[in-house]
Order: sequence, then C-alpha cells, then structure tokens
Amino acid sequence: MIAHLSPSTLAGTIPAIASKSQAHRLLICAALADRDTIIACPTLSADITATADCLRALGADIAYENGLFTVRPIAHTPPAPQLDCGESGSTLRFLLPVVCALGADATIKMHGRLPQRPLSPLWEELQAHGAVLTRPAPDIIAVSGQLAPGAYTLAANISSQFISGLLFALPLLAGKSAIRLTGKLESASYLTMTVRALARFGVDCPFENDAYAVPGGRRYASPGTARVEGDWSNAAFWVAADRICGGTLTITGLEPDSPQGDRAVTELAGRIAGGGAVVDCQDVPDLVPVLSVLAAVTPGETRFENAGRLRIKESDRLATTAGLIKALGGDVTELSDGLIVRGRARLSSGMVDSANDHRIAMSAAVAALACDGPVTLYGAQAVNKSYPAFWRDYAALGGKVTLEDDP
Repeated sequence: MIAHLSPSTLAGTIPAIASKSQAHRLLICAALADRDTIIACPTLSADITATADCLRALGADIAYENGLFTVRPIAHTPPAPQLDCGESGSTLRFLLPVVCALGADATIKMHGRLPQRPLSPLWEELQAHGAVLTRPAPDIIAVSGQLAPGAYTLAANISSQFISGLLFALPLLAGKSAIRLTGKLESASYLTMTVRALARFGVDCPFENDAYAVPGGRRYASPGTARVEGDWSNAAFWVAADRICGGTLTITGLEPDSPQGDRAVTELAGRIAGGGAVVDCQDVPDLVPVLSVLAAVTPGETRFENAGRLRIKESDRLATTAGLIKALGGDVTELSDGLIVRGRARLSSGMVDSANDHRIAMSAAVAALACDGPVTLYGAQAVNKSYPAFWRDYAALGGKVTLEDDP
C-alpha cells in the first residue's frame, strides 16, 4: 500500500490504543491459569492476534468480542500443534519456552524478518534443559522434548524477551528454577511488566543476587478480570506530532506511572525540543525512529546512543531511520550503535520505503507534518503490525493522507 502525505497540522483528542506489550503478557498468563479470565483490550493488532492464535493452537479457547477477550485456559495440549507467530518477535520469544515447558511436539512458523532475528542464547539454554529444537527450514522451528527445572543463565543485555519467556514457562515445571542474569540489564521496564503480570496471576518471582527465583509446580491463579492499559510506545507518535504541531493534541488513556519504559517519551521529547540532547536508548529502543524525526525538525544536535539492537528489529532501524530522514532532506549520520541528527526548521519532501516496518511507516507520517512538500510512503500497510487504525486516526486528526494499493 502507498500513502500519499501532504503537509498538514494535527489537532484534537486521541485515545491511546491498547498496549500490545501488556496484552501479550496477560493473554499468556490467562491461557496458563486455573480458570477463565476476561481481559479488556479495546484495540487489536497483528501481533496481539498472533499471540492469541498461538495460544489457541496450544489448546486455549479464546474469544474476542466488543473489546473483551474471554480466555478459557489450556487443559490439554493437542497433538502436534502448529503455531504461526506472524512477524511478532514477542510472540515467538515468549511462547517458545512455554511450548517446551508443556512438552509439546510443535511446529512454529515465522514470517518477514522474524526468522533472521536471533534466538541465541535462549535456544542453547532450552536445549541444555531437555528441549529438542531444530530448524527444518529457515522459517520453521520444530520443538519436542520436555523442559526440566533447574538453573538457567542468560546474558542480561541480549533480549529481555528471552528472560520473560522463561519466567512464563518455568512455573509450569515440577521443581523450582532460577534464572541468573549476567552483564548489564537492558529493557528492565519490560521485565517489570512481566513480573507484574505474573504477580496478578499469583506467581511471584523475586529477584535478588542477579537471579530470579521461580517457583515450580504452579498453576497460574486467574484474577477473573484484567485490563490492558494504554500503549505508550504507539502514543509516542502522537507525542512527537504534538511537539511538531505546537501543542494541539491531547492523548488520553495513558497511565503516567505505567511500568512501560516508553512512557519516557514525554520527557525525552521535551529535552530534544529544547535544542538537542544525548539519548541513551538502552531501555527505549522503540522510540528512536520517531524521536529521530522530531530531532530532525528541531534546531540543534541530538545523539542517540546504545541503540545497536535496532539493527535486528523488523528492519535495520538505524539504517531505515537514517534513510527516512535523508530521503526528506534531513541531516543524519548513522553510527554503528546509534544516530547523530542535526535538526533544521523544516524538511523538504520525497519518497520513503517503510521496509515493512510499522515504526518507520508511522514515523514517516509524523515527518510529513514538518515537510514543505508531499511525501510518498511505500509499504504503508506495515502499521497493521501494531496499530491497524493509524491511518484512520491520522486523518481524523486532520492529517492529509490518501491511500492506494500497490500497482
């Protein structure tokens, strides 16, 4: 899909969509619980749907109607379940350990760039504890064997999703386990989200001496109901747009004390708007594309550091973010693990390829607000991964956009 964008100003009130990060976690806990759970989740995305579909494949009965998930937990895992993770890294990394803990002989399908995204050292730790994992094809993982409790060790600076996946899986095993972390922890806020979700379902995993203590033989205890809070990660596009448009937007449905690390977008956007900043991206990598756009239209120099993990996202986000800014006449230097953006008052116009990356597509839409001419965006359908209603909401706020199918 191609989006034709013209310079415009956004104004009005926009409710935040449901946090897909929290939706993943609540759905998984509910599917492993002792009784049904109703989860209020007013909006869906391709990633949320992928997790729900994979849990259905594992035996959960999940219905969605009028903004509510009704989750009847897994009673028995069907033989040879087939899970399709789509392009969702969270779905894959959270559920691979769960599949191993359930002892399922399963097949996991991946799409897009997901087969290229690393699974080491989680892969090796699962194999060392009884799982049998193979790659019969680049986009397929075959799983068999039975995961055993014990001592697990993971580097803390690789992916918090690996740690979260083990936290979901290990309580299902007969004995106690420990997850020892080595090195400096990154994306700590996402682990806080996981631990809080587990606690809501009666599973406490205390962290001390660089290790999580995980109880064994536990059936998750459903609270009966739960609610997915507003998503700071996707609200970040409206926060940046509000800065560009001069304070014309009101974003509702966000919790200021949320465990989501991307709530830092408000403070970071303010620092950048003040004339440049140094942004440590270690805990907020998803904010880099849209904050880079904001920096590109703000006089001053902004440096984004510790962002090397962006190279293994849906696209190489350091390269695609730099490409977006350059395509629209901005000034950016790509580093091995970051970006240096030298801002100016306006961008020009041009053509941008989203590289099938939802955050690049939405960042391009925000950039168009500060362009002197039209922007043509290829791959506009990428927003469906996290925010299917983005273009509708963009237009409702006054954004000038015309969508057409690829020829």
